[in-house]
Amino acid sequence: MTVLVSDVSVLIDLEHGSLLEAAFRLPFKFVVPDVLYELELKTYNGPALLELGLIVAKMDGHGAARGIHYRRQKPALSLPDAFALALAATNEWKLLTGDRALRALAVEEGVECHGVLWLLDRIFEVGVANPDVLCAGLRAIHAHPRCRLPEKEIAKRIARWA
Repeated sequence: MTVLVSDVSVLIDLEHGSLLEAAFRLPFKFVVPDVLYELELKTYNGPALLELGLIVAKMDGHGAARGIHYRRQKPALSLPDAFALALAATNEWKLLTGDRALRALAVEEGVECHGVLWLLDRIFEVGVANPDVLCAGLRAIHAHPRCRLPEKEIAKRIARWA
């Protein structure tokens, strides 16, 4: 089974679009590093995510050192994001992120990386949510003031799913 290490931005986008449950019905395991869970999810939406199937992975010494190295290499990265990349790189898992700097470093490190639009495409392909739900979800994600998804890609998907 494919393992996806997620940063917080992807999980938040899915929540804005009411698409968390659909995403967790995909044939993937969703994982976050323990540091990310403790610092960003535990008091936000963590328990609900755990009920959906989110796995919190404890970082070993090697993984933690790698995360700290990434943070030093790219100070713009948050510590949880650096640890997410370290977890993905150490285990040869895929990374889910909406953060441009994290995505760039993942590519440099040879880690396969995707964003929320890729995940929505998988939801569509597998059929775990109908096209109307996907359109409504993507519109809700797009309407959020912090949305940074490309307009052209949003329009393309809405046209395909509508």
